[in-house]
Amino acid sequence: MEKLTNKVAVVTGASKGIGAGIAKGLAAEGAAVVVNYASAKEGADKLVSEIIKEGGKAIAVQGDVSQQADVDRIFDEAVGAFGGVDILVNNAGVYQFGGIEDVTVEEFNRQFNTNVLGLLLVTKGAVKSFGDKGGSIINIGSTATRITPPGTSIYTATKGAVDSITQVLSKELGSKKIRVNSINPGMVETEGTHTAGLIGSDFHINAEKTAPLGRIGQPNDIAPIAVFLASDESRWLTGETIIASGGVR
Repeated sequence: MEKLTNKVAVVTGASKGIGAGIAKGLAAEGAAVVVNYASAKEGADKLVSEIIKEGGKAIAVQGDVSQQADVDRIFDEAVGAFGGVDILVNNAGVYQFGGIEDVTVEEFNRQFNTNVLGLLLVTKGAVKSFGDKGGSIINIGSTATRITPPGTSIYTATKGAVDSITQVLSKELGSKKIRVNSINPGMVETEGTHTAGLIGSDFHINAEKTAPLGRIGQPNDIAPIAVFLASDESRWLTGETIIASGGVR
């Protein structure tokens, strides 16, 4: 039997990259998937079509995770389409790198609003939708909190907050039968890293040189970890941070 039969998952920021890979992985194991996107409707619709073509269930729902009204609508549509929610993957995130001289109030707010406030608002919605049966929350952090690369002060700070929130909520929500864990990927080849100019950069080359497994990650390297954390196979894990970086520390 598939590991996630009769489960419903909400994956934020799932129109591309790691989120899309996780959404595909969850659907392949039997979960009905709510593919959340902020602006990339075409990518979300394409992903939903691919999942359905493979025999899965999925819908695309637009929503800015930093806006309470949008978050409420995401869960209303999830419950309306599939009857409830069992799994949340907090994947939505933004980043922009630069030195301390590039820090602005606007960029600080943009990253923290999505990466931290958005995670909290969506988690709040998931807890309500899980109900008495509990559920699994999977946060997507970053190894940036371990390797602290220069030029990433705002982004790394947001992911440090994610690490702390994971620990706090694992203790706070355990009595509700809700598990909270984090996957902290290293560098992963996605549309975003291509657009940011990271692929082929010195940062990319150094990442491959220092990785014990000799390469950067792919979305399908992360998806099976999310499936594990979403499934009953990880029923005794909460408050864990899994470093998914090919050995980079």
